[in-house]
Amino acid sequence: MSNRRSSRQSSSAPRISDDQMIDLVTKLRQILPEIGQRRRSDKVSASKVLQETCNYIRSLNREVDNLSERLSQLLESVDEDSPEAAVIRSLLM
Repeated sequence: MSNRRSSRQSSSAPRISDDQMIDLVTKLRQILPEIGQRRRSDKVSASKVLQETCNYIRSLNREVDNLSERLSQLLESVDEDSPEAAVIRSLLM
């Protein structure tokens, strides 16, 4: 375990205090749909919050990919010089 600590400390990222970590986990808990819907009294570990955060980010990435694909398909079905096509292209940028 001491090797893990020293490798973390030697990284170029600044050290985060325990209070900062608690604050960040609390903020994540508030914005995560799965965890945010639970009662305040429910205890959720920091590792669970981080795991749910990763899952939520993956879900959002899939949603972005799906929406991009749908916009691309929609762009193929409209006149490329139309105002609609311009809006779709701007969304895809």
